[in-house]
Amino acid sequence: MLKNEKAIVVFSGGQDSTTCLFWALQQFGEVEAVTFNYGQRHKLEIECAKEIAKELGVKHTVLDMSLLGQLTQNALTRSDMTIEQKDGELPNTFVDGRNHLFLSFAAVMAKGISAKHIVTGVCETDFSGYPDCRDVFIKSLNVTLNLAMDYEFVIHTPLMWIDKAATWKLADELGAFDFVRERTLTCYNGIIGDGCGECPACKLRRAGLETYLHSREGFGAQ
Repeated sequence: MLKNEKAIVVFSGGQDSTTCLFWALQQFGEVEAVTFNYGQRHKLEIECAKEIAKELGVKHTVLDMSLLGQLTQNALTRSDMTIEQKDGELPNTFVDGRNHLFLSFAAVMAKGISAKHIVTGVCETDFSGYPDCRDVFIKSLNVTLNLAMDYEFVIHTPLMWIDKAATWKLADELGAFDFVRERTLTCYNGIIGDGCGECPACKLRRAGLETYLHSREGFGAQ
């Protein structure tokens, strides 16, 4: 049934959203991607998203969300802030309201193109404690958007209950393992592919990759 439906993917050009884009392309008959320019450290992230969408033949829109960077101070929008996490606190890479606003604007766009499906790569398993990556938030926002616009949106979260190793596995099952590993930008320091290896995003990505490769090799040896 979903092959007759249209979806929008909230797309950053990173590992998670690119895996979700490949997932959506298999699930839905028509897929578009939307990327938000919110003053993030590396504009390369936006260029990376553009290139991936172009290569996959996906219509891609970049929306200006620079106001977000004016409202909140964090290490993702401030290049003069060092990325850090203190014990018992959220990492200073957390951007207040980001997923709330991204999904809300994606919903407005979706209704405008008669798409009922919104796909996002948020995950409660490897989420660094970010409150707007929780399943309860997504379900709540889904109801709110439906009521706000009197439209039957469905927010899809293919990665919600899987860790980074399983995300790599999903990419592999989708035939996108090498593409995701080589072409995506997850690194907070703006290095495509395996990244800098030192920032929290790279460490999480690398740990998941090593776990998955180890399990794949073990399975192959049996």
